[in-house]
Amino acid sequence: MFRYSSLPFQQVQINDPFWNERLRVNHEQSLPKQYEMCERTGRFDALKLEWKPGMPNRPHHYWDSDTAKWLEAACYACAIRPDPELRAQIDRVAALFIGAQLSDGYLNAYFTVCDPVRRWKNLKFNHELYCAGHIFEAAVAHHQLTGSRDLLDAACRLADYIDSIFGLGEGKIPGYCGHEEIELALVRLHRATGEKRYLDLAAYFINQRGQKPLWFELETQHLPQDFLPLDQPPAYFQAHVPVREQKEVVGHAVRAMYLYCGMADVARETADPTLLHACETLWKDMEACKVYVTGGIGSTWYGETFTTPYDLPNERAYCETCASVSLIFWAHRMLQHSGERKYADMIERALYNGALSGMSLDGRKFFYQNPLLSFGHHHRSDWFECSCCPSNLSRLLGTLGSYLFSETADELRVHLHIGASASFTLGGRTQGALRQEGSTPWGGAVRCELELPSPLEFTLAIRVPEWAGKVNALRINGDLQPAEIRDGYLRLSRVWQGGDAVELEFPVETRRIVSHAKLAGNAGQIALARGPFVYCIEDHDFEGSVLDVGLPAGQELTESRESLVPEGESLLVLAGRGVMSARSDQEPLYQPATAVHREETPFKAIPYFAWDNRTPGAMRVWIPETGQA
Repeated sequence: MFRYSSLPFQQVQINDPFWNERLRVNHEQSLPKQYEMCERTGRFDALKLEWKPGMPNRPHHYWDSDTAKWLEAACYACAIRPDPELRAQIDRVAALFIGAQLSDGYLNAYFTVCDPVRRWKNLKFNHELYCAGHIFEAAVAHHQLTGSRDLLDAACRLADYIDSIFGLGEGKIPGYCGHEEIELALVRLHRATGEKRYLDLAAYFINQRGQKPLWFELETQHLPQDFLPLDQPPAYFQAHVPVREQKEVVGHAVRAMYLYCGMADVARETADPTLLHACETLWKDMEACKVYVTGGIGSTWYGETFTTPYDLPNERAYCETCASVSLIFWAHRMLQHSGERKYADMIERALYNGALSGMSLDGRKFFYQNPLLSFGHHHRSDWFECSCCPSNLSRLLGTLGSYLFSETADELRVHLHIGASASFTLGGRTQGALRQEGSTPWGGAVRCELELPSPLEFTLAIRVPEWAGKVNALRINGDLQPAEIRDGYLRLSRVWQGGDAVELEFPVETRRIVSHAKLAGNAGQIALARGPFVYCIEDHDFEGSVLDVGLPAGQELTESRESLVPEGESLLVLAGRGVMSARSDQEPLYQPATAVHREETPFKAIPYFAWDNRTPGAMRVWIPETGQA
């Protein structure tokens, strides 16, 4: 069912001007900032189990997940680039988790110290299993980095304890978590340890979800009112019907993505075609009408949820950073099933836009929400009370290498065109290496060179991005070759020799994108894109407000490189001539169209991920397309 296996990030060394800077900033700025904020807010101290009523920094029930995600992300960063200071912090936080575990295996700082009588009493909202899942993932990453089993063994004790509590057996709780995540984490723990019970437990949590009678309805009947900080329908938790009967992506966007990741993982490990089919059905619904041009998902602030088809407002867009990150997680899993380009296209769209926008260029400020239109009031923050997004993005960046390549016994597949070197085995038969370099993401040149100990026959499949659509030129060892694209990939099958090189040239042009007619809020507007990037306009680049700016239909845009912040990296910006409506707040709310005066104005657009790094002001992605100035 799943044809491909991705090359793990440990076998891939990123060497790419654009991504080198992103990884440097993550390592040198974002992770230290997150560590500092976890220290300052008491998240690390909570694991010492010393908090008492009346003391400051009362723990929250989701704090363990913030701490565990930082630990996981830090382990990845240290694996990529050894760092003694970061390693010492990793050792300290791992020891805090180990020390916080109770004798029965339970591990949750909040419920141990603040509310021990309510352990497992409110699965709908209390995140206990969700936090456990992130501890499992951190433990696996820690074991991979250090070789130590100390934290991994603590995670196994916690998993064993959870396995003794949950299930359909006599005396067990037949429930599941209100915030999915433990499902995919248990599969990961299973892969790291070989313990099948963890896979079985993951399958239980997935298969039990949505079964009648609904667990959350049963649980709510026995809870006092103060247990329920808010109420949501079962669909909010993707628990309205069994997962195989779900046809539409609904509810909280991040919860949904984590569930679908777990479903894909269990489908792969158990060869369950029904779970895979459910994932494919859900993907089609999301892709057709519930994802933004930036790769953002979850269109409403209320509940951070999906809504109805084609309800993708811009200023009210929630588009949580975690949602784009977890969409990448899910797309990556689906990509290993079929190798279809649409999944790699979605990874690229969300990676370069909806996820990367969650971190400032200097790495020290963050977005939780990522709207596509701002009236000037939405800005990056140093931290959040619920700080799931910064460390989630950091752990994605730490494993970036794992999204580039996949292999089978006779095929090596290149998904993302990021400069890197990778070692591969082609199903364990022959070791080799591939080095990819070029001008991406700003240009369209890609070069892949092979290192092989002996001639080897296999297929090298190289993705042709949807935004390119074709290959301008294909050369193998300097010789021009016909470019035959199948299912979005160049499939080059031959006996390869060490030193063989494939060179491609994709067209990279500025594109004007229009929405489906049912996205009424975008009527008469276009979005600008170039290569993998979506662009936006900001007040900083205009004398007036971008809310009054239009772009003439025939206007050509030029490209230039520019640093948006002092000593910052050079980004490609688009420039031309736009039009601006000369309006003021003193004008009437409505007036004849003929009364609106438009003037020509210099026009500049920047990559969406880089907005709100300069003078605060309004921003928009969708721009009115006008007649000539």
